[in-house]
Amino acid sequence: MSDRIFVDTNILVYAHDADAGEKHAAAAQALADLWESRNGILSTQVLQELYITLTRKVASPVTGNVARRLIRNYLTWDLVLNDGAIILYAGEIADNYQLSFWDGLIVAAAYSKNAAIILTEDMNHGQVVEGIRIENPFLK
Repeated sequence: MSDRIFVDTNILVYAHDADAGEKHAAAAQALADLWESRNGILSTQVLQELYITLTRKVASPVTGNVARRLIRNYLTWDLVLNDGAIILYAGEIADNYQLSFWDGLIVAAAYSKNAAIILTEDMNHGQVVEGIRIENPFLK
């Protein structure tokens, strides 16, 4: 079984948003573990959303330079480039599991890299989608 873990945008945002309280600490620890194990997976979608969220949507936005530096660091992780096949598969997943298209895209990207787990707070903790277990690190 794979020990690969796909990380959704919200986990990255909480890890880099000091105003996120307890979620900040939990997310930062989850990412520290993944930096050490080198088992983390991200997608272009996640990094795009990270940039927008950190520069525009958090209580204390960062500059574009800071966001780009963070993203540059994350480019060392295993990265899924969402291509046409992944986009089509995302639509099937969204239909089959009654997920939003964007959550389907997360699952399709994770599946493409044989992830065992998706870390997110946006889907149902404990649910298995396409053989991938959803884990909310804030419920542990």
